Amino acid sequence: MARAFLFPGQGSQAVGMGKALAENFAVAKAVFDEVDAALSQKLSTLMFEGPEGDLTLTANAQPALMAHSLAVIRVLEAEKGLDLAKSASYVAGHSLGEYSALCAAGALTIADTARLLRIRGDAMQAAVPVGQGAMAALLGAEWDLAVEIAKEAAQGECCDVANDNGGGQVVLSGAKAAIDRACVIAKEKGVKRAVLLPVSAPFHSALMKPAAEKMAEALAGATIKAPVVPVIANVVAGPVSDPEAIRKNLVDQVCGSVRWRESMIWLGENGVTNFVESGSGKVLTGIAKRLVAGSEAVALGTPDDIAAFAG
Repeated sequence: MARAFLFPGQGSQAVGMGKALAENFAVAKAVFDEVDAALSQKLSTLMFEGPEGDLTLTANAQPALMAHSLAVIRVLEAEKGLDLAKSASYVAGHSLGEYSALCAAGALTIADTARLLRIRGDAMQAAVPVGQGAMAALLGAEWDLAVEIAKEAAQGECCDVANDNGGGQVVLSGAKAAIDRACVIAKEKGVKRAVLLPVSAPFHSALMKPAAEKMAEALAGATIKAPVVPVIANVVAGPVSDPEAIRKNLVDQVCGSVRWRESMIWLGENGVTNFVESGSGKVLTGIAKRLVAGSEAVALGTPDDIAAFAG
């Protein structure tokens, strides 16, 4: 039975995330302390106590989600004897979660990952003035139909397919007017629902090019090692272990589509039937169960979750 560890993306954050881990395990508290030090900010206090509005800000949510994910991994190592190289065949993370996956697999240090995610969050937020971009989820649409809708809605403006999450959920991203048009066109083409998302910028679209340039500069100076297990990269939907390929993929990921459906299908076709989601929420657990027939998936975010985990 092959196993993959999964790492959640933005939207899974919640006030109180990681608090019980920090209170019960010194190794978890050490992760939060390391992230706080790297960012010169008490991010852990924001995670544990809120306010929710500040935690939801992209520049905070991204390193917070990584910190929670890595705290879970460190507790699993200390309490369950987890050795990722022996226990998992692959790791994968949704958008910012790819950084968490790389960190868990030893390609990046926790401090460097926190700093890179802070730069990424700030750069993505600053790339487009608030109100000029938007994202919408097409519920009941598959990839090909979403591409068709995006092309028709663009009319000279940016309208890209940002996320392919599978199960008939594809997310479009781009200029606000184009996304508004896409929602109308989607309904005309029989899509069940088109829902504008409560996000502050058009992530994973061509409008993120200024952010991609900032990340290229930041990643050029980052030390990236070969991960102990291959990482399924968002933009190629396949395994990557070469540090320079990882560096390029992380830059491309800023504007590129998160090909999560294809990534999960690739894992299933290559023998993975057991999935462990590390960190906040259970979004990826549900997607894995839907997309990989006969698979088992569990989400680990709290001391109770970890205690019940067979390892």
